[in-house]
Amino acid sequence: MKAVAYRQPGAIDRSDALVDIDLPTPVAAGHDLLVEVGAVAVNPVDTKVRKSAAPAPGDVKVLGWDAVGRVAAVGNEVTGFQPGDSVWYAGSIARPGANSQFHLVDERLVGRKPQTLTDAEAAALPLTAITAWEMLFDRLDVRRKVPGAANAILIVGGAGGVGSITIQLVRALTDLTVIATASRPETAAWVRELGAHHVIDHSRPLAEEVSALGIGAPAFVFSTTETHRHLLEITKLIAPQGRFGLIDDPEQLDVTGFKRKAVSVHWELMFTRSLFETPDMDEQGKLLTEVAHLVDAGRLRTTLTEVLQPINADNLRRAHQIIESGRARGKIVLEGFSQEN
Repeated sequence: MKAVAYRQPGAIDRSDALVDIDLPTPVAAGHDLLVEVGAVAVNPVDTKVRKSAAPAPGDVKVLGWDAVGRVAAVGNEVTGFQPGDSVWYAGSIARPGANSQFHLVDERLVGRKPQTLTDAEAAALPLTAITAWEMLFDRLDVRRKVPGAANAILIVGGAGGVGSITIQLVRALTDLTVIATASRPETAAWVRELGAHHVIDHSRPLAEEVSALGIGAPAFVFSTTETHRHLLEITKLIAPQGRFGLIDDPEQLDVTGFKRKAVSVHWELMFTRSLFETPDMDEQGKLLTEVAHLVDAGRLRTTLTEVLQPINADNLRRAHQIIESGRARGKIVLEGFSQEN
């Protein structure tokens, strides 16, 4: 089967940063589904792994943790799916990724694809939807009010993949006021289109920007990017007893400034359940099925902004470059493998 992989980690401008290869088609066993991949999205995690994680000696590493496809075969312990089902998922970072014609994934991480979206439109959502859902409802517990705080959430990096679906989930499932950050006219317009009540500029002091809205100190802050740059401002603007969440990887994070306000800090990694095979691992499959229902009901929309065809090394390198530029809006998706040998 065709796949895209690398043999040595490093910069994306190397000619061998990502290469087209052929691999044996895997065989489904146990709880695994063998999925014929139709579309994949590219996320910041792909670029981080490519730059730093070396394959085992003599092996290659296949990236890709957002996929839509058709079930081609099932393992002997699978109960929820059968060949022919259209599915979507984000998979496990501990296993080979989905930048391949066929891919093995544990059924407990899989949901049924929204019926109203194309493969490309659907592929934009799984990883970011899981990340946003778990942050909002498992980590920040946004349905539990913060006494005296504005019933509001500040989303830092509102135009990115995670920010784009977070805005929508908050609007669809809560009564929170959404404040999203964006620093360019096109990204500000994007987050307004997705449902943000207020848009502020994260290139300016965030505490002043939030104060100028006149709604009070927000109960919740979700930082999706550049947390180290904004932490002091977040400390100033968040409400006492508020809850703060982040998903990026600052080299240092001094949260002692939160002590005076008794602010709790929550880190989210959507791969935790699959990495540790937690007893509630199947919550991700259930979550994706619920997101699909919300999409098909017209309450959520795809965050797709660009489609590249086909799935190959050249197009994946281009997608990595866009993400590493820091100017991505929404999600980039690759669709279909070339039929040529």
